[in-house]
Amino acid sequence: MRAIPSALQAKLDGGVTTLARCWIVTRRDGVVQGFTEHDGDLVIDGVTCRAGTGFGASEATSRFDLSIDGAEISGALAADSLTEADLAAGRFDAAQVDTWLVDWSDVSLSVLLTRATLGEVKREGEAFSAELRGLADKLSQESGRLYTARCTADLGDARCKIALAAAGMNGAGIVSRQLGASTIAVEGLGDFAEGIFTAGCLTWTSGANSGLAVEIKEHRVVGGEVQLTLWQAMSEAIGEGDAFTITAGCDKRFETCRDRFANSINFRGFPHIPGNDFVIAGADASANNDGGSLNS
Repeated sequence: MRAIPSALQAKLDGGVTTLARCWIVTRRDGVVQGFTEHDGDLVIDGVTCRAGTGFGASEATSRFDLSIDGAEISGALAADSLTEADLAAGRFDAAQVDTWLVDWSDVSLSVLLTRATLGEVKREGEAFSAELRGLADKLSQESGRLYTARCTADLGDARCKIALAAAGMNGAGIVSRQLGASTIAVEGLGDFAEGIFTAGCLTWTSGANSGLAVEIKEHRVVGGEVQLTLWQAMSEAIGEGDAFTITAGCDKRFETCRDRFANSINFRGFPHIPGNDFVIAGADASANNDGGSLNS
């Protein structure tokens, strides 16, 4: 049950109120920003909620069952608060959004209405709208372990146990030239075998994309030149000389885990599980069909 301060409840029960909504957005990188629909800045829970941003929200929907509740917020893009580049770069993906109801004449009278995560974001010109997903959304997300032929761990995580900080598992380089929207030629990785960074992670350490990370689709060597293809184009232009760090990748096959990383003991898949071809295969007249074991 939501606890409402008695003084605030008294104002809610009155005929005239001085209420406004505020939104505090906490990004996954720790950056916190505040916004309000009021015509003046308000400080809530130590965060300055800025006015004049065009922030507003639809009515929230909520049910007594386990259905996902949600709402939508919208506002204007501004260079000093919330930029289109930040949205495109994914800096606000899955950010936590706290919605507060505040008495703007006495900000000590406030109550937290909802806590949600930022979902799908749409941009139209200088404005945006974003879906707010309530806590029940986590109940619809896949959890638990799946039985698959390929490994379900990520290279270097606690289940994989490979140390990405070890020699040969990481590197650093700079962009020598851009070959396409998501393909670059790089320097500094000439000592690594082709393919070692396929499915790995590249993190920019300089340039317009500094601080952003992207997964690598393909690592190849063409005529002695190392080329990297990224899974998606960066939100900002890549420039010659932009520096990055890079970590190895894994295609999650048992053969790769065994032969490249000597880590088969920690393989988190089931390489001998029958595939779809086996499941849907019909009877073979030339096979041993006496009902006994396949190995007999």
